[in-house]
Amino acid sequence: MDTIVSSASTDLQDYTYYFVPAPWLSCKLLRLLQCYPPPEDGAVKGRLVECLETILNKAQEPPKSKKVQHSNAKNAILFEAISLIIHYDSEPNLLVRACNQLGQFLQHRETNLRYLALESMCTLASSEFSHEAVKTHIETVINALKTERDVSVRQRAADLLYAMCDRSNAKQIVAEMLSYLETADYSIREEMVLKVAILAEKYAVDYSWYVDTILNLIRIAGDYVSEEVWYRVIQIVINRDDVQGYAAKTVFEALQAPACHENMVKVGGYILGEFGNLIAGDPRSSPLVQFNLLHSKFHLCSVPTRALLLSAYIKFINLFPETKVTIQEVLRCDSQIRNSDVELQQRAVEYLKLSSIASTDVLATVLEEMPPFPERESSILAKLKKKKGPGAVSVTELDDSKREAGELNGGGERAAETAAMAASNASTPSPSADLLGIRSSAPMSAAPAAAGSLLVDVFSEAGPAAPAAAAAAAVNNDGFLRELEQPTDASEALLVEGSGDADSAPASDDPAPPLSDADDLLNKFVCKNNGVLFENQLLQIGIKSEYRQNLGKMYLFYGNKTSVQFAGFSTTVSCPGELQSQLNVQSKPVEPLVEGGAQIQQVLNIECLTDFSEAPLLNIKFRYGGALQNLTLKLPVTINKFFQPTEMASQDFFQRWKQLSQPQQEAQKIFKANHGMDTEVIKAKLLGLGSALLDNVDPNPENYVCAGVIQTKGQQVGCLLRLEPNGQAQMYRLTLRCSKESVSKRLCELLSEQF
Repeated sequence: MDTIVSSASTDLQDYTYYFVPAPWLSCKLLRLLQCYPPPEDGAVKGRLVECLETILNKAQEPPKSKKVQHSNAKNAILFEAISLIIHYDSEPNLLVRACNQLGQFLQHRETNLRYLALESMCTLASSEFSHEAVKTHIETVINALKTERDVSVRQRAADLLYAMCDRSNAKQIVAEMLSYLETADYSIREEMVLKVAILAEKYAVDYSWYVDTILNLIRIAGDYVSEEVWYRVIQIVINRDDVQGYAAKTVFEALQAPACHENMVKVGGYILGEFGNLIAGDPRSSPLVQFNLLHSKFHLCSVPTRALLLSAYIKFINLFPETKVTIQEVLRCDSQIRNSDVELQQRAVEYLKLSSIASTDVLATVLEEMPPFPERESSILAKLKKKKGPGAVSVTELDDSKREAGELNGGGERAAETAAMAASNASTPSPSADLLGIRSSAPMSAAPAAAGSLLVDVFSEAGPAAPAAAAAAAVNNDGFLRELEQPTDASEALLVEGSGDADSAPASDDPAPPLSDADDLLNKFVCKNNGVLFENQLLQIGIKSEYRQNLGKMYLFYGNKTSVQFAGFSTTVSCPGELQSQLNVQSKPVEPLVEGGAQIQQVLNIECLTDFSEAPLLNIKFRYGGALQNLTLKLPVTINKFFQPTEMASQDFFQRWKQLSQPQQEAQKIFKANHGMDTEVIKAKLLGLGSALLDNVDPNPENYVCAGVIQTKGQQVGCLLRLEPNGQAQMYRLTLRCSKESVSKRLCELLSEQF
């Protein structure tokens, strides 16, 4: 090594590559040295340090050639030398010099160099000798987080900010990460949320800042805030008397936002149920005001959240006796004590009985304030352990080095950061960063089918083809895509013989116009999320999707029905016209080659920004036997996919119905039945629409009424539906009332085609 480093480019002419002596051998030797501890012999160690210093010095010299090969060879040796310096972690001078050298690459025009510099500095930040030197580059790293076009570089910038964080810059870094989170890529949002939560807890000297940070986290990225995060904020608030009043006041203010994430409702219900009395003296947050605020969110929440809110209500009766009558009326209504969900029904009945027969003393004993949680490992850090991949550094020391007995913050910060950083990096790219929390990742392509089998049908539950079984097994690991449905007949399979076949495919490289029956194909999926979207003699496209709040995830399965390979297979998803500002669709690339009888999968992440009426376009191109195949479909993404069902009693429904009485809020259509008027089929379609089907609400038992809320990023749109069938005339009258005119019209158009 010493011989190569100290030689000039003319000394080893036979081994010189663009003025760099033996670059391949130099890299291999430096990498080999990283497998061993620092030499104990002083003379050997001295020579090795000299070699490393020489490499750093040569990196500062002007380039001897403008060729990219010269800079690549030179930088390859430099980065291996820096990796060896980091591995030894015993030479302060070399560590600082390495940090300064990497700092020069942070603004280099080459993306790969910026990426490698950020990655190496993440490790340097964990060294006590170079941590301060790394911190001097904080503004450059923040700028990279905001402006880099490559998502992998932005992720490394976020990792470096996490690694360089300490008490002196924690508030600045957390604020920047929160700011970036609003526009961060789906693939890294969950990891970013965990990092912000850990940093906020770790460096929270002022716990009011911690509460503000976590509530902001829920507001900005609520769908990516796992249970561990909001559980932890509850634990800390309960364990610290000095922050309980502030937490109650802050969460009360947060709940007043018109669009409030369900995780915020959970935190609000828990904290106000325990400590609402601390802010009840203010008329603006009196007991009844607190209760009405929480109850206004009740109908928009899932069953577990409603159960939590019912527990908060009974706590209110203990804290504020003046609310007893109001809360008992809520518990007594049919939608509670006769709820179809056993858990909600049991809570309502038991809480109603408890509040009626128990004395004040008994009630106070049963519903006393939660005791402090025992000091234990942070649940967020436990989640980080689960996320780490093979070979990652253990994060066991996080808790031990981070806090002494009874303290949330303590010494050992750098060791904790190192472990957390390593665990985080090891999980990149992890399926746990999925938009909808799906923990499995299906293979992008399957092996060719067995002889005699053509299409690998993703919708068969147990087919003869091994690839189908493999794909199903991979997807079913987390239970998201269980039991994909099987088309029942030719019409359900949407067999397309016309404009989509090989003979009529356009030869142009430009995207083809949508198929003539694209709207009919889209309408098939208004009330269902699974099925075969398209099929011709060459290709079958299956679809499976799931939606939550204003976000969705769609799986597309492309099956090659022939025995000939598809070459140059590519897909493009576009949002025409105004749809670009209404819907955000991100697609992952597909494999360019699809073997005969095989299938590949593509994942789309969907975000509803505001209401919309058009559908995204999916263009597929590939070559079959040398001929270009080019077809465009409409993706079945319709506004009703973002419905959240809302349960209502009859009185509440018609009260809300009267409130939505302005002419522009109503859309009505009378139309002839297109299908048989079977009661069970109608109910299934209304449930598939996404709204809640309400029983015993309409005075006419033949009618159907539904309620729900359309969730978009910008607002929530309440929707009520009434479908009146006339069996004798084979006619329907469909009436929709929504808080937004465009939503009423679009839903009326979509639904009138379904019955």
